[in-house]
Amino acid sequence: MTLHARDDLGGRAAIAGIGATEFSKDSGRSELRLAVEAVRAALDDAGLTPADVDGMVTFTMDTSPEITVAQAAGIGELSFFSRVHYGGGAACATVQQAALAVAAGVAEVVVCYRAFNERSGRRFGSGVQRREPSAEGAALGWALPFGLLTPASWVAMAAQRYLYAYGLSAEVFGQVAVSGRKYAATNPAAWFHGRPITLADHAASRWIAEPLRLLDCCQETDGGQAVVVTSAERARELRQPSVVVAAAAQGAGRAQEQMTSFYRDDLTGLPEMGVVARQLWRTAGVGPADIDVAVLYDHFTPFVLMQLEEFGFCAPGEAADFVAAGGLPLNTHGGQLGEAYLHGMNGIAEAVRQLRGTSVNQVPGAERALVTAGTGVPTSGLVLAAAG
Repeated sequence: MTLHARDDLGGRAAIAGIGATEFSKDSGRSELRLAVEAVRAALDDAGLTPADVDGMVTFTMDTSPEITVAQAAGIGELSFFSRVHYGGGAACATVQQAALAVAAGVAEVVVCYRAFNERSGRRFGSGVQRREPSAEGAALGWALPFGLLTPASWVAMAAQRYLYAYGLSAEVFGQVAVSGRKYAATNPAAWFHGRPITLADHAASRWIAEPLRLLDCCQETDGGQAVVVTSAERARELRQPSVVVAAAAQGAGRAQEQMTSFYRDDLTGLPEMGVVARQLWRTAGVGPADIDVAVLYDHFTPFVLMQLEEFGFCAPGEAADFVAAGGLPLNTHGGQLGEAYLHGMNGIAEAVRQLRGTSVNQVPGAERALVTAGTGVPTSGLVLAAAG
């Protein structure tokens, strides 16, 4: 049973710094070095030094442990360190855990980071190759023998059901792809800078796992991204305009599995994101109409549509038309389809830029941003607000 009341975390912490490496397909350096570069850049952005840091949060499935990054970055003693599970679903939860630590007085300055050579090294998109037996891995035994071996194939199952349920064709997914690449085309940091696409380009791209085409799938990236979280009071005294964590939430749905939740009663939505949505709206005291810009995890285009519907921006089956109408600025950095695939951490950074007023695709007067983490897995989300 999930919460049915507002929690007490909202407004007690803020993001004070963001930093990243370049985004590439072959970084030419270790994942540890990428992590350190991103962490140092985020601290410099905030006007802080490694000596100010006493907490660190990252993901599981990571080769750069908190203590190793701390040592390499010149950070001293740590009073808080943690990791969040479930791949890209961890992104916003890293900020949540940092905010919880700050609000509880366990730490004063917490750095959240993610860094990997996901293109030149291990490619998550290649799917299951070798896996140690585990309880959570047992669920895959009901999918792998039938050829569902990759993330794209797992998402394709839900995407096909979505299309069937609402009488749609695969072309509707192109609305998300075109929107993301439009913003990436004007973002110098994006891998697809200067390379927008059309709906015809989307429809002509090769099948990966029907109904998903190549342009429905996020890219694979080498790089690192970090964010600095501290108290709302301290953030106001630092170098950059602070961005308040108005709400943070995690969610796992009933019958939840990792990307293979095929035994639910309905495959046309994302119940885990519904859990997150309800708690974010309750705690922040806002709703869809109050959001100025949304940064939604776009590892695959169909799940962006489902997220819009789970958050109540539109009715079920209507998200493609909603995106086409352009009423909500969406993934203004280009998303993981267009900028980089950093498991959602670069999306958090874009929301911060929007609320600071420094995005290359700035939404005029942006005051609130919704950010989500990976879907199809236990996930997380944030409502961020410009400091008043």
